[in-house]
Amino acid sequence: MNLTWAITGAAIGMPLGATVRSTVFQLSVPSGAPDRSTCRHCCAPVAAAPALGCGHCGGSFGTRGVLELVTGAVLALLLGRFGDSPQAVPFIFLGTLGVMLAAIDISVQRLPDRLVLPAFPLLAALLAVVAAVEHDGAGLLRALLGGLALGAMFLVLALVRPGQLGGGDVKLAGLAGLALGWLGWPAVMAAAVLGFTLSAVVSLGLLAARRVSLGSAVSFGPFLLGGALMAILAAGR
Repeated sequence: MNLTWAITGAAIGMPLGATVRSTVFQLSVPSGAPDRSTCRHCCAPVAAAPALGCGHCGGSFGTRGVLELVTGAVLALLLGRFGDSPQAVPFIFLGTLGVMLAAIDISVQRLPDRLVLPAFPLLAALLAVVAAVEHDGAGLLRALLGGLALGAMFLVLALVRPGQLGGGDVKLAGLAGLALGWLGWPAVMAAAVLGFTLSAVVSLGLLAARRVSLGSAVSFGPFLLGGALMAILAAGR
């Protein structure tokens, strides 16, 4: 872990978290519902430009500081891991997007296609640029296969156990598999195992604390993203 680059990542991540706050606020609605277009406090229209809160009443878009701190922490870990390598760019993109998706999934149990689907070609393009710079065509092919493999695995699990995993989880697995495949097949498998392990541990803790019941739906996206982050940090090239 490179401390200088970790500090740089935190310095980049905190303002990035502030920039995406309004997008997270607008997309934190139940599946099928229209995006939020008005402030929850005063019903004033939400501006299209990035903002921390309502320009009319000053009400915050979500808990102040949380997105900024989490994005800063994630990017600190990623830049501390990759440093000045070109590989840092696609992982910074995935890390920032992951924080947004986790925040929305925790709030309304939804992983919006509006964020996930455009991320596929963008992440693939960023990895293709890295492959060209580093002359690593095999890495790009492995990344594409990793996305297909992890997405297919989650699709099978979603079909076998309906209700446990949603379509958003399947798409997110494919997206994460792209980045993890670049790092190698052990990273792909580790992310899946760690994601399910984190989900099981937290769910058991919530059951013990009587915060959820056996029939409660628990968002899986944050656990998959957490497992992917752990696998990325542990993976070596």
